[in-house]
Amino acid sequence: MARASSPVSTIPRPLAAVNQIIKNTMLTKKALLTFSLAACLGLGTLNTTQAQRIMENLGRGVVAVHAGKDSVYVGWRMLGTDADDIAFNLYRITDKQKPVKLNSKPITATTDFVDTSADLSRRNSYYVRPVLKGKEQEASTAYALPATAPAQPYLSIPLQVPAPSEIDGRTFTYSANDASAADLDGDGEYEIILKWDPSNSRNPPQTGLTGNQLIDAYKLDGTRLWRIDLGKNVRSGAAYTQFLVYDLDGDGKAELVCKTADGTVDGAGKIIGDATKDWRLLSPANSSMYGKVAEGPEYLTVFDGLTGAALASQEYVPTRYPLDGWGGIGGNGGNDNTASRSDRFTACVAYLDGKLPSVVMVRGWYGRTVAAAWDWRGNKLTSRWVFDSAKPEWESYSGMANHSVTVADFDSDGKDEICVGAMTIDDNGKGLYTTGLRHGDALHAGDLLPSRPGLEVFGVHESEGRTLALQTPGSAMFDGRTGDIIWSNNPGVDVGRGMAADIDPNFPGAECWGAPGGTRRADTGEPIYKEVPNSVNFAAWWDADLLRELVDKTQVTKWDWQNKTTKNLLAATGVSSNNGTKATPCLTADILGDWREEIIWRSTDNKELRIYTTTIPATNRMYTLMHDPQYRLAIAWQNVSYNQPPHPSFFIGESMKKPPRPVIVLPQVRKEQQKLGKR
Repeated sequence: MARASSPVSTIPRPLAAVNQIIKNTMLTKKALLTFSLAACLGLGTLNTTQAQRIMENLGRGVVAVHAGKDSVYVGWRMLGTDADDIAFNLYRITDKQKPVKLNSKPITATTDFVDTSADLSRRNSYYVRPVLKGKEQEASTAYALPATAPAQPYLSIPLQVPAPSEIDGRTFTYSANDASAADLDGDGEYEIILKWDPSNSRNPPQTGLTGNQLIDAYKLDGTRLWRIDLGKNVRSGAAYTQFLVYDLDGDGKAELVCKTADGTVDGAGKIIGDATKDWRLLSPANSSMYGKVAEGPEYLTVFDGLTGAALASQEYVPTRYPLDGWGGIGGNGGNDNTASRSDRFTACVAYLDGKLPSVVMVRGWYGRTVAAAWDWRGNKLTSRWVFDSAKPEWESYSGMANHSVTVADFDSDGKDEICVGAMTIDDNGKGLYTTGLRHGDALHAGDLLPSRPGLEVFGVHESEGRTLALQTPGSAMFDGRTGDIIWSNNPGVDVGRGMAADIDPNFPGAECWGAPGGTRRADTGEPIYKEVPNSVNFAAWWDADLLRELVDKTQVTKWDWQNKTTKNLLAATGVSSNNGTKATPCLTADILGDWREEIIWRSTDNKELRIYTTTIPATNRMYTLMHDPQYRLAIAWQNVSYNQPPHPSFFIGESMKKPPRPVIVLPQVRKEQQKLGKR
């Protein structure tokens, strides 16, 4: 196992001494983490008509950062399996002294705390103990804040930057790109899985050779678990490698799945396929195919999340052939035979049986679209179903796919559907509906209109129609269950970006913007005002209220609905965003602390990832968004193609209702005390 060198990091090293103090000075009780035990402690009534999804057995995710003015901000998780009346006690250990309880009475209003009594010249460690029925439960993992830690709202993960290399006589370098988060080792804490982008990466229409696509896995202390090299027969670029990281078999440890080819090298150094094969088109150098991969086998491979070792491979479904069968209005194919539209991919994870997750790999956006569902069960990778819009019964679904994808239980049957833009595939692999709105870029699905039953989908569209009769709207809102159009606007206008988020408390549900006309109501599509926020890319819950904040480039901003402008909450320095004008972070997700989201950016020199976490004291509490299945699945697909922000299955915003309890079970009983010292 390769390890990073030892640069200074704000992530603590093992806390054996601290954990021994905890063990010697506090009572030990069994952690009440399984669903069945938690239900006995007053979790409330569940919908027993739906299957219980197996999800991550998370720890408390304690995080502490020096927040300035001699204060330390501490946050931790409330779990989706916690009792409604759970409370917490927070403890601090300074150096190797006995723990000190910081709260005078159990904390119930939030899952955070600002410590203003710490001696910041010394090493301070923090942990929480849940309190149920007046009795303390086992301690969480301790989080150590190093002595003289700088006042900064982020945690640093040192990276092992791939060395520069040369291809076609030109030197290329690597930048940290899209990331995902998953529990690879089953300890209840997240690891970060990172894709490295070579400086010569390409979009499918572009010719030229690219550097190899690399994928790393890191623990939060910078330990690199593995590196996978997809090899020369997998082109690098946003449209090609859609990697999914999720616990696919319910054993408590996540796997990684992605498309591979001859010459891929797994995390254990083993080669997949035939390493002697070079399927790149290398001649003539001025052809429309130079550098592309239009021949040779394609595989779908499952990798062990802890070691990176390849566990199983199958032939990728579908093949790329015929090359000219993937584009054109109405899915007629057009004249694209240059391995461009045949090499457009998205992917996602979905609970198709309502219990265990499946992988769904999607090929084709503009015309033909094929979605192939796979199961990883008992160390075997097997096909569940294949949806192909080229089949006569699904012909109307051609040309309806986006550069993005979203997953939700749109029909409320306990199983997930896959929405790839203007078409949605049911859990059984059959078409649920198509809206006819055609291809687009941005896509948002959630309870955007809480006054309306079910989920809604908001998207923007390119309006590919060449005649007035075929023109589609620039943006539209539709019913997630039926596909019925709720409202639309700007027919014939090509809109590239669009957002939906509750940013104004004066109007019900979310607000929408991106298409010409200003900021719109989510219920009617009527413009509220002509002004729009400066960000149309990403969003995050960051401050103390329930409205969502905006993320663009390396800033977090707040929409000031009174003055119709934005104000800055965070201006991160020394970091860079990804993916050109899309200006996206590596990842936004609720991976630490309370229910609000963290933002991961790469340092400008690519030597570290920085996990930014809010230090604004909360005024409310909510179980971690990672225990809401729809939100958690959104983190799995966030890195796919044109990255989109995640949305939960319930509405978060002004006048929101209490979130519904997630219908989930945990894969195994894990004692918090057993994993102390691993972080």
